[in-house]
Amino acid sequence: MAGGSSTDEPRSFHVRRLQMTDKSKGFIELLRQLSVCDSVSDEEFRDRFQELSTMGDDHVICVIEDERSGKIVATGSVFIEKKFLRNCGRVGHIEDVVVDRDARGLQLGKKVVAFLREHARSMGCYKVILDCSVENRAFYEKCGFKHKEVQMVQYFT
Repeated sequence: MAGGSSTDEPRSFHVRRLQMTDKSKGFIELLRQLSVCDSVSDEEFRDRFQELSTMGDDHVICVIEDERSGKIVATGSVFIEKKFLRNCGRVGHIEDVVVDRDARGLQLGKKVVAFLREHARSMGCYKVILDCSVENRAFYEKCGFKHKEVQMVQYFT
């Protein structure tokens, strides 16, 4: 099609860091597909975004935007824990990985996890860890993770 775009064109999805404008592109709605995420006002989003920005590369949230729709279709985060163990080593913690239900099967989750894993490696982490549900274990094994130990949790009311 000259001068236009065809729906037959291959879609390309690029991982990038979260931007302030991503709230209006469905970022919060996407998080609701993962867990409880009450409404977040524009002011609350801005304040949290700015707070996380002060952490620099120690806390990174990435997204994939569907350039056709302008909608955020995948996200995940990694934060760097600085330890005394292992010669003051660092550990990457991957959290909040979710792909929009309408975009699953496009390998976007693998792209997000690879981006986060490589960020942790570039920050000098000796390992990267995550917690997941039993249903998601096979996905993370395909991403190169191994089952180790047991997850425990205690929620505060």
